[in-house]
Amino acid sequence: MNKNIVLCGVGGQGTVLASKLIAAAAMKKGLPVMSAETIGMAQRGGSVFSHIRTGEGIHSPMVAEGTADILIAFEPGEAVRMLPYLKEDGQAIVSQKAVMPVTATLAGAAYSAREMIAYLQAHVRNLLVVDTEKACTDIGSSKVLNILLLGAAVHSGALGLSEEDIADAIRARLPEKLHELNLQALTYVKKQAGA
Repeated sequence: MNKNIVLCGVGGQGTVLASKLIAAAAMKKGLPVMSAETIGMAQRGGSVFSHIRTGEGIHSPMVAEGTADILIAFEPGEAVRMLPYLKEDGQAIVSQKAVMPVTATLAGAAYSAREMIAYLQAHVRNLLVVDTEKACTDIGSSKVLNILLLGAAVHSGALGLSEEDIADAIRARLPEKLHELNLQALTYVKKQAGA
């Protein structure tokens, strides 16, 4: 079954690594994968996004607007910006913690996570907002945000990959000293839901 996946965030949040883990997990399952990402502003706190398409018969890595099965957003403002890509019954996984992008800082614009989340709640049928600040505190590291959201995406069922698929990709792609912390982050949302 084909999947269209969009990830978005702000530079430094691990968006590109998360997309590479998804792609690696899908390829290990024998699925054709195409992906594309923008990383030009990544080092300066600018917008970063990745498109991943898996399954048979895909000819382009770019997800068309209104066709994403899942949107994984590391930042609520970026979720609002990328929302046109999500299909009507698609799943959105969103971090509740706002990170003001450089563009908003330079413009002196007001920036409220609460307003962004309220907008998403009004416009997204299948929305999971993750309290990533609490989760990172519980786990003991702010560097696992990307894996927390991947775990939430797996738990939602919309990603089309299992916890073990992503765990294998983590073990294959990350240094061994980081495995335990990231595997803990991967299962955090499921454990909090009591599943």
